[in-house]
Amino acid sequence: MQYLDLTLPTPAENLALDEALLDVAVAAGRPTETLRLWELDRPAVVVGRSSRLAEEVDRQACQRLGVPVLRRVSGGAAVLTGPGCLMYSLVLSFAERPLLRKVDAAHRFVLGVLAGAFCPMVPDVRCQGISDLAVGDLKCSGNSVRLKREHMLYHGTLLYDFPLELIEQCLTMPPRMPEYRGGRSHERFVANLPIDAATMRKVLLAAWQADEPCNDWPKQRVGELVAEKYDRAEWNEQY
Repeated sequence: MQYLDLTLPTPAENLALDEALLDVAVAAGRPTETLRLWELDRPAVVVGRSSRLAEEVDRQACQRLGVPVLRRVSGGAAVLTGPGCLMYSLVLSFAERPLLRKVDAAHRFVLGVLAGAFCPMVPDVRCQGISDLAVGDLKCSGNSVRLKREHMLYHGTLLYDFPLELIEQCLTMPPRMPEYRGGRSHERFVANLPIDAATMRKVLLAAWQADEPCNDWPKQRVGELVAEKYDRAEWNEQY
């Protein structure tokens, strides 16, 4: 598997790079897999492909706090990311992993790898709900999927030193909640993993056997996607 540890200057560019890596895999015409790691230098809300902003985001609070709101290409609900939240992105091949064609199996597989990797340091880490990684019953990672014919993009958050109170300020209670949440507020439901970012990076690279540097990332496609989609209100504010 290739690996790319790269954070671009803006939230829009970083979301575009995730999609561009999937596009590259699709265009390659052969099984192509990549692990990307990145971390924004300022907070941003990222909503799911079909998220309704009024139901998931406190727009007034975000505007007051200077937190931009962008839309990703994958499903799921809104997340808040920024410093203290390591983002990971996986492009996976169905030719190499045919069971991942079923979304529920993809969640179980990826989150199982993550839980197994972190378990020696955090024994109570586990998969919870449909697409969460949790320490006990406290969520530390939310994840989502974008499917293409022969590849998928699976990406998510890994909280490790994030100001959790900011989540409460920027996000409303989600319209759909896993049973294990028990109706808890963001502040009572979310936790940081007790692992530093450098260690987390090493663990993820080893867990995915990502030992081939990706030195030629798709700069042109990123620019196209930013201009066409991620930097446009028509995309970010469509629902």
